[in-house]
Amino acid sequence: MNERTIAATTSADGCVLRAESLSMTYAEGKLRTPVFAGLDLAVRAGETVAIVGASGAGKSTLLHLLGGLDTPTAGEVHVAGHRMSALSDAERGRLRNRALGFVYQFHHLLPEFTALENVMLPVLLAGGANGEADRRARDLLTAVGLGHRLEHKPGELSGGERQRAAVARALVNRPACVLGDEPTGNLDEKTAASVFELMLSLNREQGTSLVLVTHDRELAHRLDRVLELHEGRLRQVG
Repeated sequence: MNERTIAATTSADGCVLRAESLSMTYAEGKLRTPVFAGLDLAVRAGETVAIVGASGAGKSTLLHLLGGLDTPTAGEVHVAGHRMSALSDAERGRLRNRALGFVYQFHHLLPEFTALENVMLPVLLAGGANGEADRRARDLLTAVGLGHRLEHKPGELSGGERQRAAVARALVNRPACVLGDEPTGNLDEKTAASVFELMLSLNREQGTSLVLVTHDRELAHRLDRVLELHEGRLRQVG
C-alpha cells in the first residue's frame, strides 16, 4: 500500500503543535515510574514558548513526545494538523522532517559531512532536488554567519559555529515549529547569548514557532510564554 502524502499545515485554530491529555510512564519489569499525566499544550503559529523545570522533571521527555520521537503512554500529539498516532512510522518520519526542526544541546552534525552537506541533508531526505537543497543550505548558513565555513567539517568548527550550523539545519525545510532541548546549554555565556539571539531573529523572520527547553530563566522570559513542568504538571509562569 502506498503511503499517504503528508502535508505540513496548521490546524483550524492556528495551532502548529498540540498535546492533549498527554501522559508518560516508564515501565521496567513490574516497576512503573510516572513522569507526568494529563498535560495539555497548544502552540500557535509563530509563537515562542519556553519550558523550564528542575532536572529530572521530564522536560526532555515532553519534547521528545511533542516531536514524535517517542510514544506517549496516553493522550495525543497533533503536529501541523496531523494526529501522530494515526500515522505510520514512515509517515511520522516524513512529517517530522517537513514540519519540525530539532536543535539539541549537542549539535549532532554528521562528522564526515561538511557544514553545507549537513544542512542540505533534510531537504534531500524530503525529496528535494540537489540544486534546491544547495541553494537553501547556502542561504541559511550565510544568514547564521557561516557563509565562509561551508566546506568545513564539524571538527573544524568552534562550538558556537557547530550550533549555528545545527540551527540552520533545523530551519532548512521551513518547518512549522522548531523544538530546542537546551540548545545553548553546552556553550559559554557569550556564545549562548549569540545563538539564542539568532534563533529569535530567525523565528521573527520566518514565522516559525519555537519551543525551547531551558534551565536559563532569564532567556526563557524573553519568549512569549514560560511554562514550568513541576510535579508532573505544566503551569504558566508570569
